[in-house]
Amino acid sequence: MVSMTRRALIAGAVAAPFAAKAQTWPSGTIRIVVPYPPGGSNDLIARLVQPGLQQRLGATVIVENKAGASGSIGTAVVAKSPPDGNTWLITFDNHAANPFILPALPFDTEKDLEPVLLIGTAPYVVCTHPDKSYKTIGDVIAAAKAKPSGVGYASVGSGSIGHLAMVLLSQRAGVRLIHLPYRGGGPALNDVVAGHVDLLVGSIALSMTQIEAGKLRAVTQFGANRARALSAVPTVSESFPGLEANAWWGMFAPAGTPKPIIERFSTELAGVLREERITKQLTEQQQATLLLAGPEDLRKFVREQMRVWGAVVRENGITAD
Repeated sequence: MVSMTRRALIAGAVAAPFAAKAQTWPSGTIRIVVPYPPGGSNDLIARLVQPGLQQRLGATVIVENKAGASGSIGTAVVAKSPPDGNTWLITFDNHAANPFILPALPFDTEKDLEPVLLIGTAPYVVCTHPDKSYKTIGDVIAAAKAKPSGVGYASVGSGSIGHLAMVLLSQRAGVRLIHLPYRGGGPALNDVVAGHVDLLVGSIALSMTQIEAGKLRAVTQFGANRARALSAVPTVSESFPGLEANAWWGMFAPAGTPKPIIERFSTELAGVLREERITKQLTEQQQATLLLAGPEDLRKFVREQMRVWGAVVRENGITAD
């Protein structure tokens, strides 16, 4: 009991300066850490909202790319930063799989980060070259049954949500699909467009431009409902109920960041994302469904994502590249 009391006192002493800072925040430069290279969807969203956040908060806002290890390097930077409201993380769906794929993470995904805003989601899509014979998910399954280990699919890497979704699909369909992990969406996309690989699994944002150009054909999508841009393409769940996989984007802060700071940042960020120009770009170019759900919604969402994908990783012995 004495030990618990001492820890509580120490924690209170450490948190006190940051609680006081909430009264004067924002002060100093605010940075949004993107734990991936420039050019991806996280980077796009961060740079879209940066000017609006500067205006609304009356403070300088910068975007920093700290890529590596499936987003965990940049995430660790934020998790270890002072909880003073000056450091934020915008991350992607593999955030929920990393604790199981990368067991030596230098932070606790749930305990060391405070949820701020669930920005939105977008379905994963399975595509093929138009010259390939796969027009439906039934065609893919039939081909895999006729020629075991004969159908391959590209993903952005081992342990990515696309990879894990295809593992689940393979299990439900009773077939073996061969995983071909790439280091990023660009190389995977290029090889499928060139016809070198049978299938591509990636977020709708990755493949939509090539689908519209006729260089790829969408075979199926993993959203709960058909995406507006792919209304003629069936979802996986129409054949295998409950099987879903979505890309998602969320904003986080270091654990211990004062609640008033999180609430204000969340409110201002949602306000920027609701601006017509930004909403249009994200919903049309990224095919995102904007949710703009607050901290507790994001906390529950991440916990559920960790439950689903953690089980897939453990049951199949999946490891990182």
